Amino acid sequence: MAKSKVYFTKTLTSEAVVQLYEALGISLPGKVAVKLHSGEVGNQNFIRPPFFKPVIDLVKGTIVECNTAYEGKRDTTKAHWETMKLHGWTEIAPVDIMDEEGELELSIDGGKKIHKNYVGNHLSNYDSMLVLSHFKGHPMGGFGGALKNISIGIASSHGKAYIHGVGVPEDFWNSDHDSFLESMADAAKSIVEYFDGKMAFINIMRNMSVDCDCCAVAEDPKIGDIGILASLDPIALDQACLDLVYSSNDPGKDHLIERIESRNGIHTVEAAAELGFGSRDYELITL
Repeated sequence: MAKSKVYFTKTLTSEAVVQLYEALGISLPGKVAVKLHSGEVGNQNFIRPPFFKPVIDLVKGTIVECNTAYEGKRDTTKAHWETMKLHGWTEIAPVDIMDEEGELELSIDGGKKIHKNYVGNHLSNYDSMLVLSHFKGHPMGGFGGALKNISIGIASSHGKAYIHGVGVPEDFWNSDHDSFLESMADAAKSIVEYFDGKMAFINIMRNMSVDCDCCAVAEDPKIGDIGILASLDPIALDQACLDLVYSSNDPGKDHLIERIESRNGIHTVEAAAELGFGSRDYELITL
């Protein structure tokens, strides 16, 4: 079985994002959803709209998000729309809060911990998806990349609690940690299978705080920017990003690595690979 191709550039420009997308050799069909992180109000690290605008224009995409399951400026549809406008997303492309009219239940065949995934029901309006992920640390997952973006990110507000609680939303903050990571892998599997090959993934390795873009008060990054990576395999993509962090000569990497390891972040990638919707083996192609 051929290794998954992961394309990489150190160039951190909007033009480089387009270049990496084109290197994938895929033409996303029909109505294209573009999943990204809207950024919590107050967060200083999220990727800004102008950086992503050219690639969103290229695929004629609609920016999609779902409401959060914790208090903040994105936990209700009204608040989330206000944040989308405040952060400038509505100025660059159509925007869709996918769970503002309810949710859709997806089955997870062979899931490790959960066997259904609740996503925004507007997901059914799209034929393909471009996933633009900001690779960085995360307070619970250890790190956030493509896998988190298509699992927690596409889940409805209730669905996010369902994944965090390993099938019991009321256990949001109290579930077994590794089981939560495996539930994220399960949810990601359902999205990859839903789109059946009509997905492309790009990870941006800049502003890599130990905290997620969901944190209104986030630490400043300690590690320097690394670049942009793209793949048709989200597992290979996240693994490649992790490997670049570990192989970096930047002493600031220890801060991010501590966050990843203290939360056993690699386990999400391990579980996803065991589920078989991608591979941790990859060929890194530098452009």
